[in-house]
Amino acid sequence: MLSTLRGKLLFNDTNSVIIECGGVGFKCFITKKTLSAVPRIGEELFLYTYLSVKEDALDLYGFAELEELEAYKLVTSVSGVGPKIGIALLSEFTASEISLYIASNDAKMLTRAAGVGLKLAQRIVLELKDKLGSFTGTDTDAIATVGNASINSNSKEAVAALVSLGFSQSEASLAIGKLDQALSAEELIKLALKTLSRGI
Repeated sequence: MLSTLRGKLLFNDTNSVIIECGGVGFKCFITKKTLSAVPRIGEELFLYTYLSVKEDALDLYGFAELEELEAYKLVTSVSGVGPKIGIALLSEFTASEISLYIASNDAKMLTRAAGVGLKLAQRIVLELKDKLGSFTGTDTDAIATVGNASINSNSKEAVAALVSLGFSQSEASLAIGKLDQALSAEELIKLALKTLSRGI
């Protein structure tokens, strides 16, 4: 099993690279995040890799960071999430963002990734909800704030109001979760809107 590759970069485009290792060129499909870490042609590149074995193909997927590889393995363990959709998810989101959306049951946010419909997004949330600890890059503080947002009725009311204004469940929960939960719903909404207008 190929776990890593280190060699000279021969070629790259928007979704793949070819690395020469010991005189052999290996093609790896990559995420947008990994693409941003790719050096110039002729320079050395190191990738964590995952080999996808099918009846008619052997495809290699490469990742600049170990947490990205582990998140990829986890999301592709979900029924219906193939290698290409896994790459699409991790091109659109970081491992921490995926874990946050799962923790807050925000399947709608996951549909921003190419090829991910609402039903598949809901399945990802359902199947991975209890496996968030498997994400090396999981932001436990962020997930805790999502949980905090459901502690009292004022917080719930504030989150619901923000969602009705067009913010996603996870965006609203994270913004409210960072605030003093003793505040009134109206105060929570005002403060959260200031935070959201600047970007979380």
